[in-house]
Amino acid sequence: MAKNVLLITADQFRGDCLSALGHDFVKTPHLDALASDGALFRNHYCQATPCSPARASLLTGLYQLNHRVVRNGTPLDRRHDNLARMVRRHGHDPVLFGYTDQTRDPRETAGDDPWVATFEGVLPGFRADARGGVMLDGVGQPWRDWLVGRGVAVPAKLEDLFLPDPALYPDPGARPTLDPPRFGAAETETAFLVDRFLAYLEGRGGAPWFAHMSFLRPHPPFCVPAPYNGLFDPADMPAPARRPSVHDESRQHPFLAALLDVNPAFHFIVNGTGPAATFDLADVALLRAIYFAMIAEVDAQIGRLIEGLRAAGAYDDTLIIFTSDHGEMLGDHFLFGKSGYFDGAAHIPLIIRDPAAARGGHVITHFTENIDILPTILANLGIAAPAALDGHALQSLIDGVEPVAWRRAVHWEFDFRDFADHVAGTALSADACSLAVLRDRRFKYVHFAGLAPLLFDLENDPYEFDNKAADPAYAGVVAEYAGRMLSWRMRHGGRELSHLLATPAGMMS
Repeated sequence: MAKNVLLITADQFRGDCLSALGHDFVKTPHLDALASDGALFRNHYCQATPCSPARASLLTGLYQLNHRVVRNGTPLDRRHDNLARMVRRHGHDPVLFGYTDQTRDPRETAGDDPWVATFEGVLPGFRADARGGVMLDGVGQPWRDWLVGRGVAVPAKLEDLFLPDPALYPDPGARPTLDPPRFGAAETETAFLVDRFLAYLEGRGGAPWFAHMSFLRPHPPFCVPAPYNGLFDPADMPAPARRPSVHDESRQHPFLAALLDVNPAFHFIVNGTGPAATFDLADVALLRAIYFAMIAEVDAQIGRLIEGLRAAGAYDDTLIIFTSDHGEMLGDHFLFGKSGYFDGAAHIPLIIRDPAAARGGHVITHFTENIDILPTILANLGIAAPAALDGHALQSLIDGVEPVAWRRAVHWEFDFRDFADHVAGTALSADACSLAVLRDRRFKYVHFAGLAPLLFDLENDPYEFDNKAADPAYAGVVAEYAGRMLSWRMRHGGRELSHLLATPAGMMS
């Protein structure tokens, strides 16, 4: 059993972007070293996108169908327990470095409470204060103040920090650029959080601790300081998996056509205009080079973090988990970001280093989900997992023991009510604007509440181009997977109290 727990998330980290998994360009030596000392999970997936829904699943151990955080800003229902509250009740003091992207239930706050006006609050149970920890809010105030203290000229608008210094570089306009931002490699948000964590660790004096390190990068905007901006040549970047044109791509499904239309360039580069689908191949190559460089920067800071753990004598007493909230499309199918049903949006990394594990340095190919993280931490701390959790502890996989009846597929969901009016030829209610994915090794089935389904034969179509849902030859597969999707929802639908029974002898489970 570990003395300490360190949960690290890197925002928008694509699942194939680890050199330990054989990526041709990404360089992640420090994460690779952690994996060689622990367990690397090859088929790990998030349960929802964007950030708030994804993190709600990670921090509650519940599918979106249960926690119902369906978009950034949807409140997390107060009846749902969470990781921080669970471990705090058992004597731990969970400290946050970064953010949890959750909105408080308005029923447990005053009407004028500022935390109901944002999704960038602290999840109840975590601590982020002067005694240890720090929260990164939407305006980046703690980081901004730190930069000012280091002599960085911080512009009035935080987003302008990510643009090159106009005194040194020409205005990049609305196109991607390798020119560095106005801060250096030692001044990134990641470096700031690592600095704060190392100061917290130094002050612990060997006492047990529980920390959640929530890094912003490699989340956009796409920019990276020197020397990382020179790591990769855009000319060497692999081409995206996409059809010859946006029109060709959009014909796959009305949902995809709408998503391509509303996926804005300014979400990815500060001065971007129009849809991200207008990025040409040269732009995509540049953005890929920057993204891989941002991953290298995150990896370097994780190296600092691990070195700090070793120097403090805490490495061999700490359960270390590295994952992400969701993935990044990176130009595949003309998309950037993390929305929808493609693997690029949902496939994420997972590395677990358990100092008490029976073995290390192995790759696990079983399907795993981010809802498994919470029960894994509880099991490591000797805390009984609530029966209502949808996830399962990963300890048997880590120890090389074949689990009984492990899942044969992964599931994730996406709510698209924010752009329902862009879906041509439909008049969908808000509650009909949702999709659910069932993905196994052979097929991916995508069920829509108010639209036609999709089916991909992944064995013959790994890049998900050819929708087979209307092909008579696949009619039996569609029926089978629709039935499996229904069974999944029936098994996991709201079970907070369903396992309990009132009896003359008291409440029984």
